[in-house]
Amino acid sequence: QVQLVESGGGAVQAGGSLRLSCAASGFTYSRNCMGWFRQAPGKEREGVASIDRDGTTSYAESVKGRFTISKDNAKNTLYLQLNSLKPEDTAMYYCAAESGYCHGVFGYWGQGTQVTVSS
Repeated sequence: QVQLVESGGGAVQAGGSLRLSCAASGFTYSRNCMGWFRQAPGKEREGVASIDRDGTTSYAESVKGRFTISKDNAKNTLYLQLNSLKPEDTAMYYCAAESGYCHGVFGYWGQGTQVTVSS
């Protein structure tokens, strides 16, 4: 059974930083695609960043240059470093996993961790 557990969310002021983590059980990061998504109140869920099994990364335009996705295969943990945070980054952040290479079909999801950025 695949379980993804996020942590690291919190409340920060604009310009601050956070690092989100996603620990997995029953799933091997090195062989699969991982991603971060977010959903703000009243808005649709959007993709933030992804990292493919070969380490290739992809980012939403709104977070390029500010967020960094990475993974530690030995620890089976996914990270999202959030820098220069803006109030519009406020959302619930979810990690997700897709079997094999990234194709945009994420079948496994964590429960989410809240990020709140105040101005």
